[in-house]
Amino acid sequence: MQKEMPDYNRNEDHALFILLKKRDKEAFSAIYAKYHRYLYALAFKYLKDSGMAEDVLQHVFVKLWESTAEIHIEINLKNYLYTMTKNFILNLIRDHKEAVSLSYMNAQIDLPAEDDIARMLEDRELQDLLYKGIEALPPQKKEVCMRRLKTSDSNQLIAEKMGISVHTVKSHYQESLKLLRSYFQNIKTILL
Repeated sequence: MQKEMPDYNRNEDHALFILLKKRDKEAFSAIYAKYHRYLYALAFKYLKDSGMAEDVLQHVFVKLWESTAEIHIEINLKNYLYTMTKNFILNLIRDHKEAVSLSYMNAQIDLPAEDDIARMLEDRELQDLLYKGIEALPPQKKEVCMRRLKTSDSNQLIAEKMGISVHTVKSHYQESLKLLRSYFQNIKTILL
C-alpha cells in the first residue's frame, strides 16, 4: 500500500509549480533545493557514478525549466521529477549500454523501495520543520527541547546542567510542545 504524501507537501509543490510556470527563478531554486538530494540519490543508485548522476540532474532541471510552459496538467511535482529522472537514466543506459549497464544491474540488487526513499525524505522534511520551530522558541525552552531531543538526559540531569529546577524543565518542555503544535498548525493552515 503506497503512503499518501502529506497535504502540506502537495500544496507547497503545487504553489511552486504555479510560480515556476510564471518563470519565477526563486520557485525554481526552491524546487531544486527541495528535490536535488532525492533525485541525485536516485540517479546515483542506478548509475553508481557521481559525475553521471550530476549530469542527469542538470539535464532534468534544465528540461524542467525549458518545458514548464508546455506542461498543462495538475501534477505531483515530486513524482513528475522522479519520472523525468528515471526516464532520462533509462535512455542514458540504452544509449550507453556498455558504460552503464553493469552498474545499473548492480544497483537493482540493492535499490531500496520507492516508498522507503519517499518515507525517509518526508521524515527528513518534517525533522527540518521541527528544528526550525525549535529555533524560534525562547532561549530556555529551546535549550530544554534540544537537550530532550539530542540527549538521553533525564529531566533531573537537564535541570542540573541548566541550573534550574526539575519543575521548570517540565514546564518549559510542556509549553514548548504547545508552541510547536501551534507552529505546525500554522504551517498546515498556510499550505492549505
